Amino acid sequence: MKIALAADKDGFTLKEHIKTFLRQKDYEILDLSEKPANDFIDSSVELAHIILDKKADRGVMFDEYGLGSAMASNKVHGMVTANVSEENTAHMTTQHNGAKAIAIGAGIVGERLAEQIVTAYLSVDYAGGRHQIRLDMLEKMY
Repeated sequence: MKIALAADKDGFTLKEHIKTFLRQKDYEILDLSEKPANDFIDSSVELAHIILDKKADRGVMFDEYGLGSAMASNKVHGMVTANVSEENTAHMTTQHNGAKAIAIGAGIVGERLAEQIVTAYLSVDYAGGRHQIRLDMLEKMY
């Protein structure tokens, strides 16, 4: 599975930690922020386009609180990004809401918890079925 990572200056250190963590788990990494992005809008929107263009399977974006990156990437039509700060939300938003990416706030989440969040996010697939109705409704909101 190919994972795209992106971060601004506030999320860069945590992104680097997660990049190492995921490589140790044999994930293929596409690092969109070899240097920190000037703004979380730049990094998160770039990641959204990478995911939607199928250049990566999933994405994880980092900024100080996570919310800004999630909000910016969700402005890209077709993108579903969840701001997460614990494992259950990372799991459920993927399984029930088809999250294509997650956003993590480095000012909120430490390294160990970030590892657990990313593991939970990557360990589950979208369930589809009755949950697809929500995604279809979101797609119509353009």
